[in-house]
Amino acid sequence: MNSIPVNGFNLYYQEYGSGRPIILVHGNGEDHTIFRMEIEQLVSAGYCVYAIDSRGHGETGANNPPVKEFHYADMADDVYQFILALHLEKPAYYGHSDGGIIGLLLELRHPGALSIMAISGTNLSPEGLMDSFVAECQTMYEKSPDPLTALMLHEPHIAPEELEKIGIPVLVTAGEHDLIKREETLRIAEYIPESWLMILEHEDHGSYVVNCEIMGELLVQFMERL
Repeated sequence: MNSIPVNGFNLYYQEYGSGRPIILVHGNGEDHTIFRMEIEQLVSAGYCVYAIDSRGHGETGANNPPVKEFHYADMADDVYQFILALHLEKPAYYGHSDGGIIGLLLELRHPGALSIMAISGTNLSPEGLMDSFVAECQTMYEKSPDPLTALMLHEPHIAPEELEKIGIPVLVTAGEHDLIKREETLRIAEYIPESWLMILEHEDHGSYVVNCEIMGELLVQFMERL
């Protein structure tokens, strides 16, 4: 993997293909390898893919000092610094789960950094998570206090009205049986001025993303029509 210094640590990433740049950011506890299928599809469609391992995850987590506390705003700024360091001109962005939160905060904190965005299974606050999943996370944290679990339990805190400031096209997706409450996904799509909403039948939080062609097909279609 490649690495680049951002915000006091080395951020690891893989670069694939050539053409219009798109950044992929995974969810909590994952790494860039969940996007194997999407990477192949995007490269075949003529895009240059930058697949990041977020701070505390994958190769970034393995090759930097342990992180005691995580914040989504810091992770969004990591991606912004990554964009600046590689001189990427308004790249496209796709974020799954926590990666979606990071994408929203990136564009809110640094308007115009991106050209287009897609997010999957994304919440604006912990209250947007299914109650059963929150209870599961709380039990996990009590047994093993993990700062990544704490992150999901305490953040983000994005007011729906803030999304009105996002001035780029955004594809909002979720599974019919997602970990995110249906009303949360609908709320995100409602408040983003230029949004497209897709609730995928029979799918859960990651079934249409990990080792599946569905999300890659949606990304290519979405990017090619705009």
